[in-house]
Order: sequence, then structure tokens, then C-alpha cells
Amino acid sequence: MSNKFDVIVIGAGPGGYVAAIRAAQLGLKTACVEKWSNASGKQVLGGTCLNVGCIPSKALLESSHKFEEARHDFKEHGIEVDDLEINVKKMMERKDAIVGNLTGGVGMLFKANGVTSIHGTAKIVAGKQVEVTDTKDKVSTYEADNIIIATGSKPVEIPPAPITEGYIVDSTGALEFDEVPKRVGVIGAGVIGLELGSVWARLGSEVTVIEAQDTFLSLVDQQIAKESLKQFKKQGLDIKLKAMVTGTEIKRGLVNVSYKDAKGNQELKVDKLIVGVGRVPVTEGLLSADSGINLDERGFIFVDDACQTDVPGIYAIGDVVRGPMLAHKASEEGIMVAERIAGHKPQVNYDCIPGVIYTHPELAWVGQNEEQLKADGIDYNIGIAPFSASGRAMAANSTAGMVKILADAKTDRVLGVHIVGQHASELIAQAVIAMEFGSSAEDLGLTMFAHPTLSESMHEAALAVNGNAIHVANRKRRKK
Repeated sequence: MSNKFDVIVIGAGPGGYVAAIRAAQLGLKTACVEKWSNASGKQVLGGTCLNVGCIPSKALLESSHKFEEARHDFKEHGIEVDDLEINVKKMMERKDAIVGNLTGGVGMLFKANGVTSIHGTAKIVAGKQVEVTDTKDKVSTYEADNIIIATGSKPVEIPPAPITEGYIVDSTGALEFDEVPKRVGVIGAGVIGLELGSVWARLGSEVTVIEAQDTFLSLVDQQIAKESLKQFKKQGLDIKLKAMVTGTEIKRGLVNVSYKDAKGNQELKVDKLIVGVGRVPVTEGLLSADSGINLDERGFIFVDDACQTDVPGIYAIGDVVRGPMLAHKASEEGIMVAERIAGHKPQVNYDCIPGVIYTHPELAWVGQNEEQLKADGIDYNIGIAPFSASGRAMAANSTAGMVKILADAKTDRVLGVHIVGQHASELIAQAVIAMEFGSSAEDLGLTMFAHPTLSESMHEAALAVNGNAIHVANRKRRKK
């Protein structure tokens, strides 16, 4: 194998493997370096997302949701289920099988597209060279005209709650419980904490979520956030805001959690404690001192709008650069960079990146929220369609939530769409497409939607923006 490539991608997660495949499709000689190994030492592709993130967590969310439906909702449909049990081992085996299918699929795609897969830990040195240390500590040097850094991120560790096997776990460990804990504590009421907390709450655990901020989901439209908080509390999640964990102790098979809230010092005893306070970029040990690539104080790599670093021909994408840590954002950046290397001029529209929290109800959004529009002094109109007015939602016995559309008061252009409710993760794609094409609320209102569907709520909210709603109460303009 030649050690000279047109493109070397470091990291085979959803940013890296997509970038490598697209570069190879464009006729570039491409290699992808990935250090992950399974128990037998074989290389594993797919990164955090496929192995210990997006995919396994969604598998468990789906399984736990079906169990919760069987326990609480089937009777509404006239379905009687007696002696219901959860087989955690089988649920985990199903999750692992899905992960195996997808990670194996990445390897097949590499072969089909001619991507060279290199197993080892990469380090970038001067002259666009990549040193790769394999599993036997042998170092090989590769050279490339272009390098794409896609090393992803890892869970944040906090001093008051150090990871302790079997007791205090990060997001990876929370996907591997072999039985349903009686009591689960979660530090952090963000995406990770809410999703993992929901899994175990649905399966029967008493879940307490400790969040340092005094605002629930502060980056989400607050009307949507408040509605979701109400639903989570109804489901039994005990969410404590403005509460700071100060220490932990393992004693008599339990985790004693000390935290401080508005009432003073508090104690919580749980069987398992999940630390889900965020993620940090994986850049430690990646760059030699003479690489020329610069990091900020948090370890993120400086890049321009085209994801190029301070060194021409070296790019960085995904969780190691600015912007939300999302798999789909990393993939689109990977495609953009590969195509730019090949001489094309694509762009990523960072104003149209959808965000999703895969709880039930789901939360999804794209564009600006009300708080941002108010802060920017933008005059806007608002249209809301509650799922309680949707025949399809009634048929599904899932009427919680709403679709909310914000549009510019002068131009009627859609500025943001926010959804809380079932299948919000699927519905938000309609909003992303509309905003990509510069749609107005009137455009959406003039579009025909199938009946009966949940997507009709998008149509109804668009009509409500301009006071033309048929099935729901119209909302008035909100001034800046």
C-alpha cells in the first residue's frame, strides 16, 4: 500500500466516514484512520454515534417506549396485556445487533467506494504528514495533499462525580446496564440526560435529574421547553433545577449524591448515577507542536466558513469545531469539505441545522426561537397548532404538544419552527426544507397536506401565522 494519498480522514464517525466516502466518489485517493477496536482487537468503524451514541440510545428509547405504551396506553385501545415484563438482556442484544449491522455496513461502503481503512491512532505533524500508531505500537507515516480531522467528542467528566465502574457512569455506561435499577440519578437535564433518564424511567426506575441551570432547556424555545417539562414531570421524572452536585460517595452498594439547591444542602441516594453534562472535543495528542493548527482554550480547532484550519489543505469538521455537536451537521460538513477539495463550491447553511431530543414527546426545532427574536429586536408573527386538535394525534392517543412557527412580520419569511410532540424528529424536516428554500408562512399555508396526518399541524400553524387558521384559534402578532 502506498503511503501517499490525496485525502486522509482522521476519524470514522458520521463526519469522517461520510467525508471519506464522498472524497473517494469524487475520484480522490482516500484513506480513513480510526483507532477504535472491539474486544478482539478488530477495528470498529462508525465512531461515537453508531457505537455508543445516537444509534444505541435510540434503540433503547424505542424499546423502552414500546414497553411504556404496553403498560399505560394499550388499554385505551382495548388491548389488555397481563403480566408484562422487560427482558433487559434481550433488549440490549437487540441494541447491539443494530449497532453491529450499521458499523459493519460502513466497512462495506469503504470497500465499495475504494476507501483505504487504516487502524491506529493518528497524529498530524508538519508537512501534512500523519503518523499512525497501530495496536502493536508500530508507527507508520502517511502523506496527504489534504487532511480532514473528524475525531469527534467524548463525555465531560466532573470532579464531584468521578466515573466509578458499576455505580457512576457516563453516557456510554448508561447504555450497558444489565438490569433495571430501582433508583437512577442523572446529572444534567440536557439532551443526553433527558434521553437516558427517559429510557430507565420508562422501564420502572425512579429517576431524579439534577440540573445546575435555573432555566429548563435554556437553548430551546421556552414555550416548547415549558410544555415538555410539564410532560416529563407527568411521566415521573423528578427534575431539580438550579441544583449543583457537590460530591458523591459509594457506600453500601449505593451512590450518595450531595447537591446544593435554593433550600440548601441536599442528599440523594441512588443505585446508578449517570453523568450527562455535555461533551468535549477529542483533540488531545492529535497535533504535534509544529503542525500549525491552532486550538481555542476549550480544545476546539479554529476553522473558517469552509472548515479549513490555519493550515491550507487541512480541514476539521463535526464536534471538534464550532457549532452544535450533531451527527448530521458533521456529515454535511464532511461532504462540503470533500467537494471543496475536489474543486466544487458547496456550503453548509448553519441557519438551518435541525435539533432533536428523542424523548416522548420528542422536541425538534430549526432556526430562531422567540427569545432570540426578541433579543435581536425582530418583529415577528407566531402561529401555533396544538396536536390536541389533530385527528391523527387523537387516533394515536398522543395529543400532547404543538407545532409553533415564527415568521418575519414584514416579509412573512419563516424564521423558526419549534415542535414538541410525537414524531417531531420527522416533522421538522418539512420545516428545514421550507426554510432552505426561503419559504414564507403563506407558502406553507397554500401547500396541500394529506389528511389525516400529524403534518397537518404544520399546515395549520402556518395558516395561524397570518390569522387564517381553520381548526385552531388564531394568534396575534407579537411585537419586538
